[in-house]
Amino acid sequence: MQGGRKLLCGAMRLFLRGSRLCLKQGHRRAPRRLRHLLSYIRLLLSSLCYNSLTNSELVMDCLFEPVFWLVDLLTRWFGVVFVCLVVVLTSSILMIAYFALLPLVLRTYSPIWIAWHICYGHWNLVMIVFHYYKATKTPPGYPPQRKFDVPSVSVCKKCIIPKPARTHHCGICNTCILKMDHHCPWLNNCVGHFNHRYFFSFCLSMTLGCVYCSISGRNLFVDAYNAVEHWKSLDVEKQGVPVTGVGLLIGILPPGSVTGQSYYQTSPPPYTFRDKMFHKSVIYMWVLTSTVALALGGLTLWHAVLISRGETSIERHINSKETKRLQKRGRVFRNPFSHGRLNNWKLFFGVEKRSHWLTRVLLPSSHAPYGDGLTWDFSPRRKDMMAI
Repeated sequence: MQGGRKLLCGAMRLFLRGSRLCLKQGHRRAPRRLRHLLSYIRLLLSSLCYNSLTNSELVMDCLFEPVFWLVDLLTRWFGVVFVCLVVVLTSSILMIAYFALLPLVLRTYSPIWIAWHICYGHWNLVMIVFHYYKATKTPPGYPPQRKFDVPSVSVCKKCIIPKPARTHHCGICNTCILKMDHHCPWLNNCVGHFNHRYFFSFCLSMTLGCVYCSISGRNLFVDAYNAVEHWKSLDVEKQGVPVTGVGLLIGILPPGSVTGQSYYQTSPPPYTFRDKMFHKSVIYMWVLTSTVALALGGLTLWHAVLISRGETSIERHINSKETKRLQKRGRVFRNPFSHGRLNNWKLFFGVEKRSHWLTRVLLPSSHAPYGDGLTWDFSPRRKDMMAI
């Protein structure tokens, strides 16, 4: 690969030297249009090998740029649809819980269990609504557009501004994001320095709520599923073969059916429309919450691992490549933004004293995160919060 690239560059240099020599020797004899054409060809060839860092990855990025642009455009437009979908699905579960399950709980459960379900359910609901609203409405953080004295690690080729550490460009938002983790279509917003805690707390609260609904509603789901299967069996039994009066002679119809008597000794159970809607609602709630608990639970667990390591989703990819590169040289990579697992969690949640585990973690809180997202030279080991 390296030899082929050097050979191609050498051939281009020889061609450029030859064309330059021909232009000098035939400046008087060559027509003006031909000279302009040769100059343009030389410029094109120079532009092809102007950068020694050009490789196959850069070429593939350029070729797939229209595809990336289309995906970013669709994600930007469908972000509102995803947010509405979250609101509609969550509202449907709440309607089933309040209008179908809560009356059943009040009739059948003991006072202690009633208090537990009401307190935990409403605490979980408040945590979900608060953190989802804050995650969607809080700006993730943007680097200043004007000149600033903060040291930068590179220059964004899209925004043409200096990028501080941990800052990355979002193609969907079309701007740079401080401590960017990813662009979440379910929030229609980027997850960055100022709303990362809201995003993780929402994922954790929603996962706990779905697990709570799935476990507490398992027996109801089994009963509802059996009831629906029983309805189907009754419908199959009712679908008989239509016969005429000859059926009595050949023994198809029972004798009592001619006089209008019922064939059943006991009448079938009276399943009303309300009963059917109740059972189908329970099945819908259990399937939806169980599916979301598995999918969102895996995502929450992955982000918990990243927070313990002091990384974001983008930094995890970068750090893994850097770790492999240094391993080949016999060196060990160390994440400069990690301060230990417990310290990383305290920095993430903004815990400075013991009471903050209650007021800032277990209860809704709109406090700002540590730092401004531009510099990361603070050391938590020098703060009082490390004595917790």
